[in-house]
Amino acid sequence: MRSKYRIINEEGVYFITSTIIEWIPIFTSRKYFDIIINAFKFSQVKKDLKIYAYIILDNHFHAIVSHPELSRVIQSIKSFTAKEIVSELEIDKKRWALNIFKYQKKPYKEESLYQVWQEGAHPQLIQNQEIFNQKVQYTHFNAVERGLVQAPEHWYYSSASAFAGAAEIPLKMDALE
Repeated sequence: MRSKYRIINEEGVYFITSTIIEWIPIFTSRKYFDIIINAFKFSQVKKDLKIYAYIILDNHFHAIVSHPELSRVIQSIKSFTAKEIVSELEIDKKRWALNIFKYQKKPYKEESLYQVWQEGAHPQLIQNQEIFNQKVQYTHFNAVERGLVQAPEHWYYSSASAFAGAAEIPLKMDALE
């Protein structure tokens, strides 16, 4: 079933969420987190994706982003990361995850043997500063709500530490204009 969420303003800033099929905890070690981080970095540099806030957890990520062709860029990120994740799972001999991805693949997805990501990114247009601030707080507090850290800036794979003034972060943030 396709998402009811749609990008209605290509010039807009969006809160997006992408989830691994069946909420499988894939991002459990640095090399898996780095797959997403590197895809985001590539999209920032080569495709001019703007990233204003993000968090990567064990089975999903949230981000506040903008791009004139956001749907295409997010699809590209998910396609690339899916291939990289499958490759790492094969190296790590995590057959249980590969079997789930194979079983859960939609029949019309003929380009791959596996489906790693749930369809869509559930884009929600951010219409004002108040909603932006609310989505940033939700994003950053996700790791706290899940009991992973005591404070948002303690979760390494999040922009919360950048918002708190940290100099060294895995992914640079863009300024909201």
